[in-house]
Amino acid sequence: MGMSPAPRKGPMIAVTRLNGSRFAVNPDLIERVQENPDTTLVMVGGATYVVRESLPDVIALIADFRALVIAAAQSMSVGGVPQLSVLRGESDARESGSRSATGTGTAVTTPTPLRPTEH
Repeated sequence: MGMSPAPRKGPMIAVTRLNGSRFAVNPDLIERVQENPDTTLVMVGGATYVVRESLPDVIALIADFRALVIAAAQSMSVGGVPQLSVLRGESDARESGSRSATGTGTAVTTPTPLRPTEH
C-alpha cells in the first residue's frame, strides 16, 4: 500500500491490522512474511498477524529498521569503554590460606575438574 513508516524509538516496527488499528512488532521475532493474498507475519512463537502492508512494504520496514540499528552502532564512540578487572578482598586470601606468587593477597585456588579423574 506504500504507507510511510512512522518514526521508531525502540526495537519495533509499526504495522496496521486489517481493521485499521496500528501495532508494533519486534522484527527480530518475525520468522517469515507471506502474502496469500493478505500479508501475514508469522512469528517465531507461532503467532500470526494479518496486516495491511504489502510484502515488499514489510520487507522495507525491516530493512530500514536494521539500517537504523547499524547506523546507531556505528555512531557510538569506541573510546571510553571501561576496563573491568576482578578485585579480591583480604578476606578472600585469608579464607583460602594462601597468597598469590605476587604477594598481592589474591587467593590461588586449584581448578575443579569437569569430570572426576580416576586414580
